[in-house]
Amino acid sequence: MAFPLRILGLADIFKDGKCTICRTIFTFATKGTAVLILLFFGLILSKYAWTESIRCTSPTVSRDFLDSLCWALSTYSVKDAFGKQVGRDVIYPGIENTRGRTDLLHYTYYQWVPIMLLSQAILFYTPRWLWKSWEGGKIHALMMDLDIGICSETEKRIKKKLMIDYLWENFRYHNWWAYKYYFCEVLACINVIGQMFLMNRFFDGAFLTFGIRVIEFMESDQEDRIDPLILVFPKMTKCTFYKFGVSGNVEMHDAICILPLNVVNEKIYVFLWFWFIILSLLTFITIVYRFIIILSPRMRVYLLRMRYRLIKKDDIDLLVRKSKMGDWFLFYMLGENVDSLIFRDVIHELAHKLRNHQFQDCSRGFKDIHQEP
Repeated sequence: MAFPLRILGLADIFKDGKCTICRTIFTFATKGTAVLILLFFGLILSKYAWTESIRCTSPTVSRDFLDSLCWALSTYSVKDAFGKQVGRDVIYPGIENTRGRTDLLHYTYYQWVPIMLLSQAILFYTPRWLWKSWEGGKIHALMMDLDIGICSETEKRIKKKLMIDYLWENFRYHNWWAYKYYFCEVLACINVIGQMFLMNRFFDGAFLTFGIRVIEFMESDQEDRIDPLILVFPKMTKCTFYKFGVSGNVEMHDAICILPLNVVNEKIYVFLWFWFIILSLLTFITIVYRFIIILSPRMRVYLLRMRYRLIKKDDIDLLVRKSKMGDWFLFYMLGENVDSLIFRDVIHELAHKLRNHQFQDCSRGFKDIHQEP
C-alpha cells in the first residue's frame, strides 16, 4: 500500500506526522475518508465553476429565469415512465406528460451535495480529532527521536533511561488512556454506519440498496433491466412553472431540465457506497478484535511475539502478565515508532526491573516471616 501511495504523492496524507498514534484501519476510517470526501467536494465545486448546474428550456419562459426557479425549487420524473422504451414511448426514462399524475419522483438533493460532502468530511475526521486531543502527544514525547536509531551511544543511553523510567513509574496506569482510543474506534464504526443511514435519508431511501441494485443491473439481461443510476441520478428531468395568463387564469408550463452535475454525482456516490460497506466491515472487525485483546492476555502475548520477534519471549510473557491492557497498548504503539533494536533494549530493561522487584518483594516477605516472634 505504501509504494503506490508514495508514487501518487499521497503517502503523507495517511501519516500521523512524526509518529504513528493509531492503527491503519482507524486512519482510513477517519483521516483517509475525510481527505477522500474533501477531494470529491473540491471536484463538485470545480464543476459548479465550469459547468452549468442546471439548464432548463421552455418556449414560453426565459431560460435564465427558468434555470434559477427549477434549481431553487426542485425537478421531478414520472415513476411509470422509467419502464417505457426510449424513442418510442418516451424521450428519456422518467420523462412523460405529467398532467393529472401523482406518481412523481422529486429531486432536491442536488442543491445540497457540496454542503453534505463537507459535513461528512467533518464527521469522519471527528473521531481522529478526539483521539489526537486525548492522546496529548504522549507517544511523540516518549519517542525522543529514537525512531532513527543513528545517534551517539551517550544520547541513546540517556533517552532509553528516560523512557524506561517513565514506563516503570507509570506502570499499570495507562488503561484510561487506551480505552479512550478504543472508544474512538467504536465511534468511527458508528459514524460509518450512521452516515450510510444519513445518505439513505438524503436520497429518499435509495442509498442503502443502491450498490446492490447496481450489481443486479450489471448481471441482468440487457432487454429487461432499468439502470438504477437513472432512478436516483437522472440527467434529464421535468420542472413545472405556474404563471398568470393574459386573462388572469393560472397557466401551467412544463420545462425539460438537464442536470449535468449528476454525471459526477452518480460516480461519487457509487464509489462511496462500496467504500462505506468496506469500512463498516473493517471497523466492526476491529471492534471485535479489540474486545478479544481486552479479554485475552494470551492474545496480547501472541500479538507482541508476532510483531516484535527480536524481543525475548520470557520478557513479553512477564510484561503482559504483570501489566494491564493499557500498558500493552502503549508498548505496542511505541514499538511501531521506535527503532526495533532500541525498543528491544527498553523492553528487556523493563522486564529486568520487574524481575528484581519481584525478587525483592519475595525476599522481604521471607525476612518478615522469620522475624516474627
